[in-house]
Amino acid sequence: MDVIELLPRLHLLRFAVGQAYLWRDDEELTLIDAGVLGSGRTIADAVTALGRSPGDVTRIVVTHFHEDHAGGAGEFAALSGAEVLAHHLDAPFVRGERPGPPPRFEDWELPVHAEVSRHLPEGEPVPPRGVTPVSDGDVLGFGGGARVVHVPGHTDGSIAVFVPDEGVLFTGDTVAASPVDGAVMPGVFNLDRGRLLGSLHRLASLDADVACFGHGDPVVGGASAALRTAADSPAAG
Repeated sequence: MDVIELLPRLHLLRFAVGQAYLWRDDEELTLIDAGVLGSGRTIADAVTALGRSPGDVTRIVVTHFHEDHAGGAGEFAALSGAEVLAHHLDAPFVRGERPGPPPRFEDWELPVHAEVSRHLPEGEPVPPRGVTPVSDGDVLGFGGGARVVHVPGHTDGSIAVFVPDEGVLFTGDTVAASPVDGAVMPGVFNLDRGRLLGSLHRLASLDADVACFGHGDPVVGGASAALRTAADSPAAG
């Protein structure tokens, strides 16, 4: 796993599939997403390498239930004692009570998904002992008042998290950056692409300077303009 400093308060944790983010508020840390099955110990080691203790992570915010974002949440919560938060519509799937609905793939997405799936570990994630449900507009205890933004489309309970005091936006998989040229684009493998595009427009209306995606390089500087370009692109129509 690669660990990259994006801002003095923010590190990117990049896995073989997907990525997570670590936010620092003085003595308290927040993890945004938790990687695939088996990532719990890797995240703990990364936190330690940064000179902190896994127990300093007080919360894990899961942007949606897919295994490359929630797969390591239970493991790391057990190691750190962190609270796990997810939107109330996705929380039952994060808790492992039942499987979530599969994406409705577009034809071109099928071979891409097959290739990505080859890199996912086998096995069932250990679900967190508890998941705190959140809803649109909730204010979380980090970043001076990070705000939950409900962005359905990728899943029904997908969320973004906006830190207005810092201009930092965590988009989950509602938005991505192309692995080819870094262009900002709508997320793929969605449950409802039409709703996702509406959610992308909502995120583009926020005053974000930094956008942190679930897949692809973040935009550090001028993020709102990049999001508006993606939302208004003919390819997003």
